[in-house]
Order: sequence, then C-alpha cells, then structure tokens
Amino acid sequence: MSDRIKYGNLQVSEELDNFLRNEVVPGIDVDPDDFWRSFEKVLDEFGGKNKELLEKREKIQKQIDSWHLSNKEQGHNHVEYVSFLREIGYLMDEGEDFEITTQNVDDEIKKVAGAQLVVPVMNARFSLNAANARWGSLYDALYGTDMISEEGGAERSGPYNPIRGDKVIEFSKSFLDETVPLSSVNYSEVTGFSVENGSLKVITSDQSSDVLKDQSQLVGYSGDSDNPSSILLKNNNLHVEIQIDPEDSVGRDDPANIKDVVLESAVTTIQDLEDSVAAVDAEDKSLAYRNWLGLMRGDLKESFMKGGEEMTRSLNSDRTYSDINGNEMTLPGRSVLLVRNVGHLMTNPAILDRNGNEVPEGIMDAMFTICIGKHDLQKDGQLANSRTGSIYIVKPKMHGPEEVQFTCDLFARVEEELGLEPLTVKVGIMDEERRTTVNLKECIRAASDRVIFINTGFLDRTGDEIHTSMEAGPVIPKAQMKQQPWINAYEDWNVDVGLETGFKGRAQIGKGMWAMPDEMLGMYENKSMHPEAGANCAWVPSPTAATLHAIHYHQVSVPQQQEKLITRTRADLNDILTIPLLDDPSSLSSEDIQAELDNNCQGILGYVVRWVDLGVGCSKVPDINNVGLMEDRATCRISSQHIANWLHHNLCSEEQVVDTMKKMASIVDEQNAGDSEYVNMAPGFDGVAFSAAVDLAIKGRTQPSGYTEPILHSKRLEFKS
Repeated sequence: MSDRIKYGNLQVSEELDNFLRNEVVPGIDVDPDDFWRSFEKVLDEFGGKNKELLEKREKIQKQIDSWHLSNKEQGHNHVEYVSFLREIGYLMDEGEDFEITTQNVDDEIKKVAGAQLVVPVMNARFSLNAANARWGSLYDALYGTDMISEEGGAERSGPYNPIRGDKVIEFSKSFLDETVPLSSVNYSEVTGFSVENGSLKVITSDQSSDVLKDQSQLVGYSGDSDNPSSILLKNNNLHVEIQIDPEDSVGRDDPANIKDVVLESAVTTIQDLEDSVAAVDAEDKSLAYRNWLGLMRGDLKESFMKGGEEMTRSLNSDRTYSDINGNEMTLPGRSVLLVRNVGHLMTNPAILDRNGNEVPEGIMDAMFTICIGKHDLQKDGQLANSRTGSIYIVKPKMHGPEEVQFTCDLFARVEEELGLEPLTVKVGIMDEERRTTVNLKECIRAASDRVIFINTGFLDRTGDEIHTSMEAGPVIPKAQMKQQPWINAYEDWNVDVGLETGFKGRAQIGKGMWAMPDEMLGMYENKSMHPEAGANCAWVPSPTAATLHAIHYHQVSVPQQQEKLITRTRADLNDILTIPLLDDPSSLSSEDIQAELDNNCQGILGYVVRWVDLGVGCSKVPDINNVGLMEDRATCRISSQHIANWLHHNLCSEEQVVDTMKKMASIVDEQNAGDSEYVNMAPGFDGVAFSAAVDLAIKGRTQPSGYTEPILHSKRLEFKS
C-alpha cells in the first residue's frame, strides 16, 4: 500500500489521490479538496447505515437457519415456512400498483431491444472492444465460429476457405430474406442496388427489378444513390447495413458485390467493476476507474501487438450516412455504456475512515464513477455516451427494498455534493438475491424515478438460494437446478413485475449470460428464448456473440412479446419459494457424489488460481470436460456453496473435499500447461490460491450470504504483499 494523505478524518492512498488530482478532476468543475470533503460527509452519513444493512442480512439469515433447525424433525412445511418469512419481514406486503417515472433515458435503454455485453473494465482492450461492438460483421461472426458447419470441406483452419465463405454468404442472405425481404425475389438473385425517390430498387440476374416488401425499412445509404457503397435498413429498431464493394476480395465475387452484412449488435454494454474484476486495493481501483474515465472522456486507447505489428485501439466514431432524401444523418458508433458498481458488502483499503477502518467500497465506487461520469455530460457531439444527460449505474447484490432505497439515497447525496442535477444518475437493479426477487415490486418502487434496468442473474441467484436454505437440507446436484420450479418462476416473475410496473418502452428487462464463448451455435439455438420471454436485453460474453444474438431480436419483436405477456397471470410466489432439496440423499451413489465434487472443485480451482495469482477476475476456464466456460465470482459462489451444503449435511467429508481439491489441482495445472505465467498448485499444494479454493469450500457456510469476496480479497492481498 502506498503512503497515505490525510484529508479531514480520511486517510487516502497517495496513488488514488494522485489519480483524482491529475486525471479525474481536470476538465470538470470539481476541486480535489472539495471532493474529499464531500467524500467524508457522504461516508459519515451512509457508512453506519451500510453496516446496519449488512447486520440485518445476518440477523435474517440466523432467523431462517433457526426456523429450519427447529422444524427439522417434522419435515419442511411450505405454508408455515412462507408465513414465517412474512413474520420476520423477509417477505413484505406489496403496495398499490404504480409505474416507473424515470426521465431522460437514452433510446438504447428504453426502446431498442438487443444484446448487452458485460466486460471487465480493468482490461482496457476488452473495454474498448465492447464499447465498439455496437456494430459487428455478420460474415466474420459466422465464418469464425461453429455457427457454420465444417462439413463438406468448409473447415475454418488455414487461409480463406471459399467453400466456407459461400456458406456464410448463403446464411447471411437468408437472414436478409427473413428480416428485410424484397417483394418477389431473394437476395441471392440481386445483382445491383440503387436508391430512387426515397425507395430501394434492386436489379436481378434476369435484368428485372424489385423493391423492398416494406419500403419503410429503408433508412439510408452511403455513396451515390445510383451506385451506393452501402444500404442501411432497419427492423425491430435495429439497423442492418449491406456493404457493397466490387474491389473487395469478397465483394468482387458476389453477384451484387456485397462484401459484408453488418448488424447493430451490442446496443448497450456494462463496464464491470464487480464480479468480473479482481480489484482489492488502491492500485487496482485506480486502474479500473482510469479505464472508466477514458471511456467517459472518449480518449481511452490501448496498444498491443498483433501479427508482429503494434496496433492501437480507440473508441469508434459515429457513423454517417445519407438519409432517404439525400441529407446527412448520423448513427452512434458505440454501445451505450453502463457501469456496474460493487455491492454493499466489501470494504477497500484504498481509503480509511476516522477510526482507521477501510471504507465501504460501494460508497467509494459511487463517488468515483459518478464524478468521472461528469466528463461525458460535458461532451457535445462526437463520442458522447448518453445523449440525454444521464449516468447509468448497475447495482448488484442488493437484498430487498431497504437496500435499494439506500442506493438511491446514496446516489442522490453524491449528485448533490458533485453539483449534478437531481436524478442524473440512473440505477439498474440486479435481481440476483432471493430477498430482492420476492420483493421485486417494492424494490422497483424504491427506485421508481431512477430505475432503468432489472435482470435475472441466475448464477448469483442460485448461490443465494443454496445459502439462504443451508439448514433446510442437502440440495440437488447443480445440473438439475435449472429444471427446478423456483428458477423458472423466478425468470418469469422478473418479466411479469417489470411489465406490471411500466418497464415497456421505458427501461430494460434483462436475462443472464451465455457462459460458453466457443459454443456459438448452441447460443444461437437456445438464446432466442430470452426475447421470446419478453426480455429486451440479454447478456453475451463477446462482440461476436453480440452480433449473433442480435439475429434473435430481428426474429422476435420484443414489444409485441411484452404486449402478449403483460396480461398473463404473474408467476407463482410459492414456486419461487420452493427450496431445491434433495428428496432422498441415499439415491446418490458414492460415485455420483464424487463426480459432483470433482466438477465443483475443478471449477473453483480453475477460476481462483487466476484470481489470486494473476488478478484476473473473469476468464475462460476449461471445465472438467475441457469445455471453456466464462467464470466469474457468481459461478464460483454456486460451486463453493454447493460443496458447503453437502459437507454440512454429511454427503461428503472435509477430508474428501480436500483430497478432491488436490486431485483436481493437478488437472487444472495440466489444463494451464501452456501458460507461461501460471504457477502450478501441485504437488506442494502450499500456494495462496490453493488455500483460497479450499477455504471457499470448507468455510463456505459461514461466509456472509455465501459470497466469495471476503476470502478472495484477503487471499489476493496476501499474494500481493
């Protein structure tokens, strides 16, 4: 830790202070000394309340644990259980109906349904790639993934494969036929394009002509109207650009000289300070904030080597076209960015309070991310993020309406201290904790003038499900969890409550991540269920995935889906509160139990070793079958809580867990053999990372709400010391 500088009763890391003075405040009307005075005032006002809310979590958990233990002999009685949850205030009465009133929200959030990227903001290259993923090549996304079969000579390896290229073009033109159809011919028959009198005209191979089936889908073009270099179309509020170039290596062999089909892809992106990063001190937080600052100022750049050449990545400019009348028009070149702050739990040593204690990291994030957001509010035109003057913050891991209200009050106070208009800061509520789910309507009510987003975070939600009901009995194997009544009802409930409270046309209702970045065909075949479920955004792990998932929003009109769903009966609360217990533990063989332990331990180790040793908070980790999975703290939370549950209910022993960890550590070492930075855990098993993985399992039951952060943070700090 660097030297500290005293401001009032605060002790601030010199590194963080230098970052604020030299990088954050230049260019905005914030004095650094005033910032720290404001920080102390906000901390004094909210620090105590933050602690009280965490203590309330623990109190409620102890009450639930005691109820399960007291009723263990008579077996689980659902009716009595629900009644008990109401008695202790875990389950609250719903108030009268209402609709959200949030103002000054960008269309990308309130009106446009599309893919949403989530990216660790500590990695500048990833952050830039995500911000620039607003537009993506369909040709590239198809050619480079398993979306196109390699059968019949269509292999991906080696130089350009024309057989594979033909399949890409065939798929893309079929997509155009379905999405922006012509009146009487298919795009495969087109040999030329022109824009005449505000309408699209195509020439076909037999020299006849055709037009769009729906001419309102034509938005604009590039180049000359009689010989355009691109045609800009629109469907379900998403743009599709047909790029034309007879000189291009692909375009010259195409009958219509089409070189690519570009889709509006990641309409919004969450720049993440939470589950996908490993930020434990002033050094880490300064790096993360610095990248957010670069995005908000519009000057973030990152240089890297590729193919032996140095390349520099920066934010894309806006895109210009001619509209159907020939006048210049502009479309955003970048995804609209939200920033995910941390939750209420953790503290950070970057700043110490008047008693020498670490300050709540959530308060620190609020002050810094909002202050940095002022840079965007002062931009005019190019590279602006919000065109409505808003700062978008996603807040995770809140437990119930009181914690949502705390967040809104905190943001309001920070706005006041930093000289922002009230309600400038908007809030996204992650519905990923059980007490938030069952009280979702009241959570939304608490943020009714700020909320722009709710979503289902099924990974963390599963971790909380296991932890909350730890004393109820052993839970089912992980693979069975998605087929349980509670999770299907939870997914529907989120949409139902969002629509009930006026989200349609005003805010995002989101769905969770596709966790297999190499399995794009699987994503394409499965993820259409998210817009079909009424969600107007869903998480994807990469720009390529965003482009492919965008297809689903052309196939499904989310507003129409929402209109159908808005009248259905809300999902059953009793289903949500059905605990996923293992009815008969004896039905599991010793081999079944060991296989589950192997899977959980391997997942924990593969993730934790990179977190602790390398400071990587999100990575593609090979699972036990060598399938690459995107792992973050949420997936780690499920695995650790699952082991802790089975350990607590004697389905396995502590010795068995440790032995399994050692066995799987050797496998993880082998899976990382090609990484020069990787340090093996075996055969000594004496490294900090291995001890962290063991602690997550053995001590998982006693961790606050089952979170992984306390152990991971302490072990990373130990490794760095």
